[in-house]
Amino acid sequence: MKVLFIGGTGLISTAVTKLAIEKHVDLYLLNRGNHNDSLPSDVKLIKGDINNVKQIREAIKDYHFDVVVDWIAYNVDQVQRDYSLFNGKTKQFIFISSASAYMKPIPSYPITEQTPLGNKYWEYSENKKRCEDYLMSVHSKDFNVTIIRPSHTYNDQKIIAAIKSWGHPYTIIDRMLKGKKIIVPGNGKSLWTLTYNEDFAEAFVEVLGNKKTFGESYHITSDFVYTWDQIHILLYKALDIRPNIIHIPSDFIIKHAPSFEGELFGDKDWSLIFDNEKIKEIAPDFKAKTRYEDTVKKAVNRILTNRELQTVDEEFNLLIDHIIHEYERNN
Repeated sequence: MKVLFIGGTGLISTAVTKLAIEKHVDLYLLNRGNHNDSLPSDVKLIKGDINNVKQIREAIKDYHFDVVVDWIAYNVDQVQRDYSLFNGKTKQFIFISSASAYMKPIPSYPITEQTPLGNKYWEYSENKKRCEDYLMSVHSKDFNVTIIRPSHTYNDQKIIAAIKSWGHPYTIIDRMLKGKKIIVPGNGKSLWTLTYNEDFAEAFVEVLGNKKTFGESYHITSDFVYTWDQIHILLYKALDIRPNIIHIPSDFIIKHAPSFEGELFGDKDWSLIFDNEKIKEIAPDFKAKTRYEDTVKKAVNRILTNRELQTVDEEFNLLIDHIIHEYERNN
C-alpha cells in the first residue's frame, strides 16, 4: 500500500509514521524537510511546500497513492488545494480534524460520532468543521474521504496543563518550583480524556486503505479520563512538591484574558468522555495502554535536564499573576 503523509513529523503523525513503517507501509512524506532527522530510514521523502501548488503538482506528477493523509490542514482553502492536487491521484483522502469541533455545550454523553458539530467559541474548531463539510461535499467513489478527530493527544515529552504558555512549557514548572499559584479553571472536577500518541497510532493505521472507512468519520481517543485537578497534581507529584492550586471560574479568566475563550469555553471547560465503539469496529484490537502518569515524570526530567528548554514566558506570568490578584481581591 502506497501512502502519502502531508506533514508527518508532528506529535501525532510521528508516532503513526513509525508504526506505518513497522507494518511495511510504502510511506512517503511530503514536507519542507525541516524536521526529518528522526524519521525511520525506510520513509521516502518528497521535499516541498504544500502551499506552493505549482511546485507540488510538478513533484507528484508521476505518483499515484492508495491513501493521502493531510496532517496540517486547518482551513477550507487548504483542503480545496488538496482536492485540486490529489483528485485522480489517490483512492482515499484522510483529513485530520479535531474532536474540539463537537458542539459546545455538549448535548449528551458520551460523545459519539453522531454528536453534532459546531463550536461557536473557537474559530480553530469551526474551521475544522468547515473543512469536513467541504470534503464530504466532494467525496466520491474516486475520491473517498475519511475524517479523523483526535482529542487531546500527547507524547512522553508533553507537559499538560489547563492554562499554559504554548511556546514556553517550562513556565508552569518554574511557577510550581517557586511556589506560585497555578490556575485550574472552574472547580477542577470536569473530566478530560488524554490519549498517548502511540496508542492513537495503533488505531489509525487500521484506517489506511480500509474501504469500510470511506465516507465515514471517527474520533480516536483512549478511555483514560482524569479531572483537571488530577492532571495538575500528577505534574506536582513528578516535581515532588506540594500542590498550590487556585480554582478560578472560566468566565472570570476570560474577562481578563479574552484569548483563552476558545481553549476554555470551546474545549477545556467541558467534560470530554468519548465512546470509541465506532473506531473499534475497524480496529477491534485497539486498546489504549499508556496513562499520563506513566510519562509525566519523563517529560518533566527532559525539561529539568536541558537548560535550552528552560525558558520562561514573563508576559504569561504577569497575566496569570494579574488574574489571580484580581480574583483574590474580589473574593
